[in-house]
Amino acid sequence: MNDSQGTRINKYLSEVGFCSRRAADKLIEEGKVTINGKVPEMGTKIQPGDEVRVQGKLISPPKEEHVYIAFNKPVGIVCTTDTKAEKDNIIDYIGHPKRIFPIGRLDKPSEGLILLTSDGDIVNKILRARNNHEKEYIVTVDRMITSDFIKKMGNGIPILGTMTNPCEVEALGKYKFRIILTQGLNRQIRRMCEYLGYNVTKLKRIRIMNIPLDLPIGQWRDLSEKEMQEINRLLADSAKTHEEEPRKN
Repeated sequence: MNDSQGTRINKYLSEVGFCSRRAADKLIEEGKVTINGKVPEMGTKIQPGDEVRVQGKLISPPKEEHVYIAFNKPVGIVCTTDTKAEKDNIIDYIGHPKRIFPIGRLDKPSEGLILLTSDGDIVNKILRARNNHEKEYIVTVDRMITSDFIKKMGNGIPILGTMTNPCEVEALGKYKFRIILTQGLNRQIRRMCEYLGYNVTKLKRIRIMNIPLDLPIGQWRDLSEKEMQEINRLLADSAKTHEEEPRKN
């Protein structure tokens, strides 16, 4: 073991919250502490990957506290972590002290809710979720909305070589409608509207799964413990449903 680096065993036990350094010294003197199965000398340093036990109990460092935030993205901000190539990137705009990244995307000309996190595992789970990953939008277009437009948008539109999934669509006014998607195709709503001869003039995302947009534009907040519990429940249900689906030949 290279003793020039690492953390002294008494400091390690203190830092992980097991006991004070003085109490750790006493435990070491009494032979109740082991590193990789061996009783260490006083002042021994531990390295990453070493197994530390006190009276047989494994002592692990606390897991890193991940960040989960909701952000009301303004128009003009780009959902990229490439801070060098894009000056109007979402990372610099938020300025969070931890390294975070967006879950999915929201186009530069679009605004509204986007989630960001330091937890790569939950990003993968959310983006893979086939069910329970609803995203709700309020959309304004340049032509008067008809019942035929609403019906076709809800039934599915051929874009990007595929047919969009049936979805919930509701007219909110002459030029405004609400739509709930469970897909994440590139510029999906804009492409769907364009197929029917409409151009989107404003697109605002107001909900992702169980998280509503409840922030002034340009501001962010941490997700609550209750919100995270519900997200994890939805993801678990989605994974379970996916496992139960019959395999397609």
